[in-house]
Amino acid sequence: MQNILITGGSGLIGQRITALLEAQGKSVAWLSRSKQSQKSFIWDIEKESIDPEAMEWADAIIHLAGAGVADKRWTEERKKLILESRTKSTQLIYKAVAAATNQPDTLISASAVGVYGFNTYTDLMEESSPEGNDFLANVVKAWEAEVKKIESLHLRTVILRIGIVLDEHGGALGEMLKPPVAAPLGNGDQWMSWIHIEDLAKMFVFALEKTTLQGVFNAVSPNPATNFRLTQEAARAKGKPFIGIGVPAFLLRLILGEMAVMVLGGNRVSSSKIQKSGFEYEFPMLIPALKDIFHR
Repeated sequence: MQNILITGGSGLIGQRITALLEAQGKSVAWLSRSKQSQKSFIWDIEKESIDPEAMEWADAIIHLAGAGVADKRWTEERKKLILESRTKSTQLIYKAVAAATNQPDTLISASAVGVYGFNTYTDLMEESSPEGNDFLANVVKAWEAEVKKIESLHLRTVILRIGIVLDEHGGALGEMLKPPVAAPLGNGDQWMSWIHIEDLAKMFVFALEKTTLQGVFNAVSPNPATNFRLTQEAARAKGKPFIGIGVPAFLLRLILGEMAVMVLGGNRVSSSKIQKSGFEYEFPMLIPALKDIFHR
């Protein structure tokens, strides 16, 4: 039986990956700040402490931990937490793996398409495309740099740059459909590279099982959509009214502050590399993906 250690396991993505792995008969444990109903090992990122048994137990690590980028306004304190929850947690994994007698052989780490910059307009971004230089891009660059250090410990390392995750129970979709009437943000022309949560969870499992896979891959669907179209189709699938007049950019900046760049900008991101590696999507098209989410 393969032992899989997950950081950030209690989150939306972590719970779905856990369910898929356990359905396959794999043993899953979470790295957590407190004991969970799920099998878990304790770690404390601030105190730089981790149960040494975690790495001895694990055959592979799935690293998802990181403070939510859209959960709260970006004060300087919040921005520091967004960065350090990713870099420090990864540094702690590095130290624990380096000290382990029986090292895991694989690391699959989350990352984000924000690495390309907050707005890349209509350009199709591939894994080799230029990186951005705004706050989120710099966070992702620092995060990935720490992940790549773990690769030097001779672990097979895969980085999945995640786009906008579509799920009924949280994430971007829940926020978009929270108001009584759905409307595009800004002019609505910005690209949203989305992925159904089921495909994302399966992609992590695919990366775990395909032992020849290594390097950086975009974790998005093959068919990105504009903010206007995604909002319109999501409202239709949910049965909510939709108004085609966008929420003005100045109002979003007033409400969200610096964080407004996340919704006013966008990325059109390619999934070609992961598809060429053999991954097959269950929900490559937007409308069937939304219908599945809202009519399960």
